[in-house]
Amino acid sequence: MTTTRILGRSGIEVGAIGVGTWAIGGRMTIGGDDYGWGAVDDDTSVQALRVAVDLGATLIDTADAYGTGHAERVIARALGARRDQLVWASKWGNTYDEATRELTGSDPTPGYARRALEASLRRLGTDRLDLWQLHLSDLDPALAEDLVALCEQLVDEGLIRGYGWSTDDPARAAVFAAGPRCTLVQHALNVLGDAPEMLALCEAQNLASVNRSPLAMGLLSDKITADTVLPPGDVRRTGPGWLSWFTDGRPTPEFLARRDAVRDVLASDGRTLAQGALAWNLARSPRTVPIAGIRTVAQAQENIGTLAVAPMTAEEFAQVEALLRQ
Repeated sequence: MTTTRILGRSGIEVGAIGVGTWAIGGRMTIGGDDYGWGAVDDDTSVQALRVAVDLGATLIDTADAYGTGHAERVIARALGARRDQLVWASKWGNTYDEATRELTGSDPTPGYARRALEASLRRLGTDRLDLWQLHLSDLDPALAEDLVALCEQLVDEGLIRGYGWSTDDPARAAVFAAGPRCTLVQHALNVLGDAPEMLALCEAQNLASVNRSPLAMGLLSDKITADTVLPPGDVRRTGPGWLSWFTDGRPTPEFLARRDAVRDVLASDGRTLAQGALAWNLARSPRTVPIAGIRTVAQAQENIGTLAVAPMTAEEFAQVEALLRQ
């Protein structure tokens, strides 16, 4: 299996599987509703991040909204000494109250963007970000044009190396792609939800496809069963409108059935179910870089350990497609 990938136009090389850090941010709320992943232990998070890097992860993806800045601080504590060996990505656009852990709204203005970047750099203890991403997935594209100009300026200033938009809309992603130093689109992609139009855009525009939710927020793992009931405080129990894999804290039966239909193919050749799901992402396109969330050392070992097991063959990929795309 190829263990590294190139991030689009930037030429930046990263481990083929990155690390997502929403879960290690801990508690945060929107309008009183939980939007985190429940209780976290920072010492465990630090260990997990270090193990992931030891196993070959170099892309560490976060956002200022994750725990309203807490995830960025945990990354700095865990990996600050290895900063120059790694590719750090963060996001901006949401507003928040760090004291109450409340997400309060959004601000798409260039002035706020610069302030948000400065705050992220302080929390991360670094003088630049490798990748910076707009976190407002449904922003009016007309407003995004001013942000492209700002991102280009920030590249010139040495504060960021590349940028992109975290969105599932190819038309919006194309607005950012017009910027010469645009590097990536971050979008949802997993075996239960393909994104052919976005992948076509990435190919046409020479962008990296950074994949959030490659494990469908845990559904594509052996940890989740038909009997799973997630505890209060977990965003998968709150169930925002876009979260289709879980309903009222339980796996949605339709998606559970689809997962189980391809389980044997994914978990073949010595792979676990989660490793098979990540191998599917890597087989889908040479531009994909799945960012799998971790909270424990065991999760880091399993997810990044995908790089050391058998890749998904063309025949296995075709089997999955035949079972799921009927």
